[in-house]
Amino acid sequence: MTKPLQSPNPTQYLAFDFGLKRIGVAFGNSLTKTASGVSVVEAQNDEQRFDKIEKLIKEWQPEGLVVGVPRQADGADNELTARCERFARQLEGRFSLPCARVDERYTSAIMESCMGGKAARENKGRVDMGSACLILEQFFLEGR
Repeated sequence: MTKPLQSPNPTQYLAFDFGLKRIGVAFGNSLTKTASGVSVVEAQNDEQRFDKIEKLIKEWQPEGLVVGVPRQADGADNELTARCERFARQLEGRFSLPCARVDERYTSAIMESCMGGKAARENKGRVDMGSACLILEQFFLEGR
């Protein structure tokens, strides 16, 4: 017996790879279960950061958001875990959209490796967008 689709329409998402200097952003949908990098948000303060994110939300019209939450190799919190959780709560509160969290261990390391190391160090924005793609694709793989 086949499993019925949860929704007749694909759900669109924006995913975020949060960083203190940059936030990588990717867009994808639940039909294709793929993600594409769309932007890197760079800002001097939270007000600028959320203004740029608001523009992306208006442009891409997601029905949900996904934030990568970093952890140590053993699953314990690291120095950015609480900041990413806070960022996810802020997104939910400011934009009234559901925001899922995904374990994003190693996404930046994977992207840097795929980009050949040196090239990645020279273009951190591409690493951040690529990491946001991996976060969203992990979300889809988890069947959420």
